[in-house]
Amino acid sequence: MASQTPSWQEKAKAKRDSVNSLIPEAWRLRSAPPSAEEQRDVTGEYLWQYLSEREVDITESNAVDIVKHASTGDWTAEEITKAFCHRASLAHQLVNCLHEIFFHAAIEDARKLDDYFAKHKTPIGPLHGLPISLKDQFHVRGVETTMGYVGWIGTFQGKKGTGREKVYESELVRELRELGAILYCKTSVPHTLMTGETVNNIIGYTWNPKNRNLASGGSSGGEGALIGLKGSPLGFGTDIGGSIRIPAAFNGLYGIRPSAGRMPYEGMANSMDGQNTVLSVVGPLSSTAGGLRLVMKSLLSQQPWLHDPLVLEIPWRDEHEKEISDLIRSSTQGEGKLCFGVLENDGVVTPQPPVQRAMKIVTETLEKLGHKVINWSPPAHDRGNKIALTTWTYDGGADIQRAFALSGEPMADQVKPSYGNATQNQLNASEIAATNIAKREYQKEYMDYWNSTEKYTGTGRPVDAVVAPVAPFPAARPKSYKYYGYSAIVNLLDYTSCVIPVTTADQKVDVMSKDFKPLGDMDRKTFELYDAEVYDGAHVAVQLIGRRLQEEKVLALAEYIGERLAGSSAGTKTSEKL
Repeated sequence: MASQTPSWQEKAKAKRDSVNSLIPEAWRLRSAPPSAEEQRDVTGEYLWQYLSEREVDITESNAVDIVKHASTGDWTAEEITKAFCHRASLAHQLVNCLHEIFFHAAIEDARKLDDYFAKHKTPIGPLHGLPISLKDQFHVRGVETTMGYVGWIGTFQGKKGTGREKVYESELVRELRELGAILYCKTSVPHTLMTGETVNNIIGYTWNPKNRNLASGGSSGGEGALIGLKGSPLGFGTDIGGSIRIPAAFNGLYGIRPSAGRMPYEGMANSMDGQNTVLSVVGPLSSTAGGLRLVMKSLLSQQPWLHDPLVLEIPWRDEHEKEISDLIRSSTQGEGKLCFGVLENDGVVTPQPPVQRAMKIVTETLEKLGHKVINWSPPAHDRGNKIALTTWTYDGGADIQRAFALSGEPMADQVKPSYGNATQNQLNASEIAATNIAKREYQKEYMDYWNSTEKYTGTGRPVDAVVAPVAPFPAARPKSYKYYGYSAIVNLLDYTSCVIPVTTADQKVDVMSKDFKPLGDMDRKTFELYDAEVYDGAHVAVQLIGRRLQEEKVLALAEYIGERLAGSSAGTKTSEKL
């Protein structure tokens, strides 16, 4: 009798169980985690109860410090790797953040690094001994890339018999290994990658570890949750509409969306591959801006433009950082200042009270430091975002529908509004060309506006960067992320943007004004979602936006602002209603 083909539910469960079985018995929780009502926040001290004092010391360290310890022999790569594998295991059991586990391979790689150090008394590279997690778009030998699709299980991007299954590696993966990094897990994504929440039929929903009523973000939501729980010191995600910045903001992290062509994307899985109007880009997330700089500078030392035809030949430019450092230094001496544009409202959706307060904290901090802030009034973001959204449906959802058809699995509710239950009308060549023209014209209009601000800054330069919300809320409530305008506009413009964590939501302070009047239907819906008690304790962040290919400058400014926020009363609550 012929064997029956497993259902998509059976395939999903088998995959889920196989991944969970790779967690060592000693690291498994003895009972089910408490509910969100019983324990909203599972970060910090809550998680420490399952770790040794040594493991806490290691995993609470940032990426830069970990490399210092590993590169001097203070810590072995093996003990660092085991500590993060343990903490990542706990993180997954608490919030569902891992797609692939390859701890044994990672520990073997770590031992090889230790052997090299013992023999040569020097690190193998600038990332020696640094554990790095990867979004499940990166191909890594020995494990699958499902990208959240049940139909991709046991295949290479949905295809069988390619010869690439479990042996092919993405270009960035190869470079990270060359630099001495330890790769040990791949993190959860929403199937399609096209939503700000992370959910799929294999692992379920990835929750926000700081406030488990809320989403961890998407589409790099597994990265955000894992790094937020310090189960990883640093990881890589991708961003086509906010997918690095959203999880970074929701989890209290730094995360940079570089301009297209700065980091290698070669050999990665993707949705709607070939849509080139608004490119998805690779970027890191970490607990510090210094960690982002460390990995980007290290990767560029590998000359990725020789291995990825879309990477621009732009090495790390120390002189761009120095330019900012000199401006900051002169401002402290009363000889100069920086000027920042501030976008408090994009004219479509009003940020909720915690985000308004975070914006106010940053603005007031900059002013106290002697810098100037001006209102940012660019070309209408609504018009730009409509162009961006058009690019996401060029093919009418055909690519996505094919992936779902492989298994017959249902589409998550979060994705249905964009892609429905069947392929829609595809744009023709003329319509795509018209969209490209509209994008270029909008970019030019925005560029001219940015240049025009030189008249108002008082510095002899246009604004140095723009401070803006990442999303209208601290983090999304499940099935409620409907507006991406604050993040997607950056992708259309191809600007550099870095998230800066600012504060946490406080139900006693972040009260919606009784005088609030919605700007429109989407604003009204966002207002109705706000519940100060539900959001209480959630991370709140902003993004710092620079011009195209200004990664060095933006990171220098983000680090400067972040350090000043941490050293000031940034977390102090005010009683003012917003």
